[in-house]
Amino acid sequence: MVVGDVTTGTDVLVIGGGPGGYVAAIRAGQLDLDVTVVEMDSYGGTCLNHGCIPSKALISATDIAHRAREAERMGIFADPAVDMQGMVTWKDRLVTRLTKGVESLCEGAGATVLTGRAEFADENTARVVQAGEGQGAESISFEHAVIATGSRPIEIPNFEFDGEYILSSRDALALDAVPEQLVVVGAGYIGMELATVFQKLGSDVTVLEQLDDALPTYEDDVTDVVVDRAEDLGISFEFATAATDWEETDDGLVVHTETEDGEEDSFEGTKCLVAVGRQPVTDTLNLEAVNIDVDDRGFIDTDGQGRTSLEHVFAVGDVAGEPMLAHTAFAEGEVAAESIAGEPAALDHQAIPAAVFTDPEIGTVGMTEAEAAGAGFDPVVGQMPMRASGRALSLNEREGFVRVVADKETEFILGAQAVAPEASELIAELALAVEMGATLEDVASTIHIHPTLSEAVHEAVKGARGESIHY
Repeated sequence: MVVGDVTTGTDVLVIGGGPGGYVAAIRAGQLDLDVTVVEMDSYGGTCLNHGCIPSKALISATDIAHRAREAERMGIFADPAVDMQGMVTWKDRLVTRLTKGVESLCEGAGATVLTGRAEFADENTARVVQAGEGQGAESISFEHAVIATGSRPIEIPNFEFDGEYILSSRDALALDAVPEQLVVVGAGYIGMELATVFQKLGSDVTVLEQLDDALPTYEDDVTDVVVDRAEDLGISFEFATAATDWEETDDGLVVHTETEDGEEDSFEGTKCLVAVGRQPVTDTLNLEAVNIDVDDRGFIDTDGQGRTSLEHVFAVGDVAGEPMLAHTAFAEGEVAAESIAGEPAALDHQAIPAAVFTDPEIGTVGMTEAEAAGAGFDPVVGQMPMRASGRALSLNEREGFVRVVADKETEFILGAQAVAPEASELIAELALAVEMGATLEDVASTIHIHPTLSEAVHEAVKGARGESIHY
């Protein structure tokens, strides 16, 4: 006999405690709605536990050691020793602290916090299967629901994740030793970030990419800077090359490949990281019981408020598709909660920035020049190379640039692209400009501190007006 079979009710049921889910729960609580949030793994979701935060922690720690080794030009000579186990332990402590914080924030907003797997029973009822033998289940009736179950790494044929030889990004972030040789399948943002981390830690990294270039969603001159730096670090790239199979060897494994022209090759490694993208987690939800529409990739269809094909059920974050970014999930969670509460709310996807934490970083927002022209604008472009930035040079950084795209007639800022140190921070000013409908004159007339990296934004904007001073 099981125990705990009870039925409760709630205004808002949030399924998933990741970035989209916990923000939706907190915001709904702030709006005086009764909220129940259910998470089947760890609060904070993939981002906090196995993605954004742990990967950036390792990137930051690795960069400290790498910069010390590369500082001879600055008159500093050092060769730091890296304790991988110690680094991972520090990362795990950080994650644990933040995870507990998320749970506390939900409870502080008045939400009921449950651990278990929630699945729909009908359009107004969900069943929460609690972890542990004999723990039973709980039925929750709801007026509104928010699906925030996130995504998981995609497996490719013949490369099922085993945690020993074939690694997901989650597996790679938990390694307690640096692999001597690492084969990375996929040159998207996850593959490129982790390839850079492990190369700096001492791995011999080879990246296999089925397409013709890395980071295919970004412009060529942006990705060229990142790929060139990666090659300078020692990373090898094999483009237009698909991983087809692998086999175990005495020293690790060998990955077999085939090119577009049918040429076969093989690459040895200690481990193989497969990072070819992510897919929505919907198989736990019993969506058939509520007949919610999904697209051909399995992502849940939503409108501008996150509403699904059922008027009272919303979906936010990765499970609702691109852009699969934690900060997008934050925003979508707020919009969904406010819409449920009857507040006017909508999300402007044009102003959502994106970043890749490679070396150097990439930050983008809004339209590229080509996209602006395709949308009917007459674009004007300003660009500032980092080699002309005093602050960048004082950081021993000289590669990359900041670019601003605006409409020539109105001077409204339409978008920006940065590949530079701290590009993820630099892009925030330009995201604000796109969001508020700022003009080139607005930013050009704003005095920026000298010497800072943000001066590159200022100079790019002035360049778009034909008024560049320092370049």
